[in-house]
This record gives sequence, C-alpha cells and structure tokens, in this order.
Amino acid sequence: MNTTDQELFNHLQGYLTDRRKELFTKILSKRTRHFTVVTEDVYQLHNTSAVMRTCDVFGIQDLYVVEEKLGKRIDKEIAMGAQKWVTLQRKNNIKECMADLKQKGYQLIATTPHDNSTYLHEFDVSKKAAFFFGKESEGLSDTVMDAADGFLKIPMHGFTESLNISVSAAIILQDVVTRLKQSAIDWQLSSAEKFDIEMEWMKRTIKSQREIVERFEQVRGLQ
Repeated sequence: MNTTDQELFNHLQGYLTDRRKELFTKILSKRTRHFTVVTEDVYQLHNTSAVMRTCDVFGIQDLYVVEEKLGKRIDKEIAMGAQKWVTLQRKNNIKECMADLKQKGYQLIATTPHDNSTYLHEFDVSKKAAFFFGKESEGLSDTVMDAADGFLKIPMHGFTESLNISVSAAIILQDVVTRLKQSAIDWQLSSAEKFDIEMEWMKRTIKSQREIVERFEQVRGLQ
C-alpha cells in the first residue's frame, strides 16, 4: 500500500464506531481465500444470493459468478446485504474463470453426485480448492466436468439424489471450513488482503462515502 492509501484508510476509520472497527478486525481474522466458490449459470437468482450469504457465514471471501448463457441478471437480486462483505468476482465465461482460478493456485472441484466423486468427509482440505456448483436442473457443464481436478459429493441415504444448490454449498462449506480451521494449514488472509478488504467494507458501509473520499482527495490535491 502507498502512503495515500494508508491516509485514506485512517481517514475513513474516523467514521466508524469502535464497535464496528473491532468487528471488522474480528471477522477479517476468520476470513479465508483457501477455499472459494463458483456458480455456473444458476438460473434461480435467489439461489446465488443464498450461496453468497453462505460464503459470508463460513468466512469465504470470494464468490465467482459466471453468467455465460443467461446474461448479467444478478445485480438487483444480489443487493440483499451479503454483497457488502463477500467479494463478487464476475466472469463472462467459464473457461476464463477456470483459467483465473488455476493461475491463483486453486484445484477445480466439481460438485456432482457421480459415482467416481470423493465423499465430502474424505476430501483433502490441505490444498486450495474452488468448488463449482451448476444449474439447478442440469448441473455443471461438460466444460467444467472435463477440466475438473476432482469431483465431490455429499453422502445421501434417501430416495432424493440431489439437493438445492444453496443447501449443498452450505453443507460442503461447513464441513471443509471446520476441518480447515482445526488444521495447522495457513488459511488466513495476508495483511495486504485484510487492508484492501477492510477499505472496501468501509466504502460500502459509510454513508456519503463518495463525497467523503472526494473531499479527502481535494484536500490532498489528488484531483
């Protein structure tokens, strides 16, 4: 970070209560990018919103949303609260998304009930993983299935062979995050990541933040 960024950070913190600053510090200490989630062309918008809230609950910082076939429909539905805290990574196509994740060191894990999938309780949490969830009726595309580094399924013992995407995401994240945080793996965010995320949180939650930032820049001669 440069000096100006640090000065702006300190300036914005002046608009937060002590309780809010302590809460940001506490939540950031539990956030991780060791795991991330990808939704591919999920038709029901409330499902994507529910997945985003699940990411927030279990401390997953990034949610990748791919809207290749349906167009960019998510904006209005996403405005339900969790978008303030989870970083939404929008991708225009699934290949671009997968390439980005591979470059960041993630293994690509397709969630599917197929017989060759690893059971959830047997999944190795030591490696960075991006969990892919597909369309409600069709599941993941062949593009994802062909490129996946692994397959994951939730054990089921009834007549029903599938779960709602948001339910599946909650079950998987609760399990892998719990085991991750019980391990000796370095799963926490770096200091630089915490700084950038808290800066975004402040900008999203402070009233009239645009005017505040503009005044700050004018005083500093940055405009």
